[in-house]
Amino acid sequence: MEESTVSSDTFEKVRIGNVSDCDRSNAGGSLYAYWNIICVICGVGILGLPQALSKGGWAALTLLLLSWFFAIYCSIILIRCLYYSRKQETRLPSFTAIAEDAFGQIGGYILFFFQAWILLGGPVLIFVLCGTNMNELCRGTSCQVGAVPWTIIFCAAVAIPLVFLKSMKDTGWTSILGTVAIVAVSLICVIMAGLDNPNETIGIVNITHTNVIWEGFPAALSTMSLSFGGNVVYPNIEASMKKPHHWPYVVAGALTTCALLYIMVAVSGYYVYGDAVLNPVYYSIPNGPPRLVCIAFITVNITVCAPILLTSFVIEAEAMMGLTVERLGRAREFISRASFRILTAAFCGAIGCVVPYFDHLMALFGAFGFCTTTFIFPILCWWKMTGVRSKPYYQLAWDILILIFGTVGLVFGSWSAIRDLVYAFKNGA
Repeated sequence: MEESTVSSDTFEKVRIGNVSDCDRSNAGGSLYAYWNIICVICGVGILGLPQALSKGGWAALTLLLLSWFFAIYCSIILIRCLYYSRKQETRLPSFTAIAEDAFGQIGGYILFFFQAWILLGGPVLIFVLCGTNMNELCRGTSCQVGAVPWTIIFCAAVAIPLVFLKSMKDTGWTSILGTVAIVAVSLICVIMAGLDNPNETIGIVNITHTNVIWEGFPAALSTMSLSFGGNVVYPNIEASMKKPHHWPYVVAGALTTCALLYIMVAVSGYYVYGDAVLNPVYYSIPNGPPRLVCIAFITVNITVCAPILLTSFVIEAEAMMGLTVERLGRAREFISRASFRILTAAFCGAIGCVVPYFDHLMALFGAFGFCTTTFIFPILCWWKMTGVRSKPYYQLAWDILILIFGTVGLVFGSWSAIRDLVYAFKNGA
């Protein structure tokens, strides 16, 4: 198969000329896809970026910029892989299907394993943070029942809409709400950081900054990878677009929007609070209404984000298990689908109750799940499905740089996160 350029025109030509497209009769507009992408990736990840800078120093900003550029490139070639199937004449439905087409059934299983870390790990982080946030909002009232009970409540609240979601199009309006909330949180954190006196807020007389901390780079990279990791849901989001040839523009615009918010929050948070900055970052700003508003808004954002991640997982898992109306009938299909989705949400909630260490969990999921699916697998699948020899040397050099980037984050970031989790369990902190 002759390789094409990266332009959107060629992308559309490949889509029409090589395989037949999926059913888009109920698809939505490109703007819905834009909101979905921002809501999925610009939520939990943004909260840990100031602390990521504190681990790697100011030089870690280069990791943020590289993650941004690499993520845009990988998200475009990932979607192009959907239309380069070597084994069928229709568009591939998922990231797992791409890996299976490229590397066989074993490749599909390996990718699904890493994908599950994200699509289930993301909601785990969300339930942990929601439980902590609501307990903080209810401090001093009869509703201050503890983080674990609130985690269970949010798990049940997310399970209800999850049962009825059929496609990513159904999440469009909730994504707009989540995006507005995260933008508001970002602005509040930046403004309050500018007004704050950290000596009074966190009791640090001398705020310290470091230009570069080499040993902290892998941990910083894992958090930044999480902040740009959305590849596992991109095939479903692209399938919900009426005009899929707009994908390069949509994903580049969404990731650029997120990157601007990330830089703004990361720089202001680290500059003001230095090495004492917390994760989530809004716990570093003074107690008062702005902090409570941040907690409330981020809770809204991640609550609407959880169904998007879980919907992506259950849609693919249900297809693998054959939970269809044609096979089971309408009544049995609904009962089976509802039961599976409720159990999935309950599993995530249970993990969140048992492992309530938000910052360490974020680093582990970022390193193990997001580094692989965001940077490593898209390149490997692209090479396998389109060939290596036909690519110019500069493109191969770029691809190899991305592979090294992702591998460093995977190996050293995972080791660092596991070490910190073990320490937290032993010391209860």
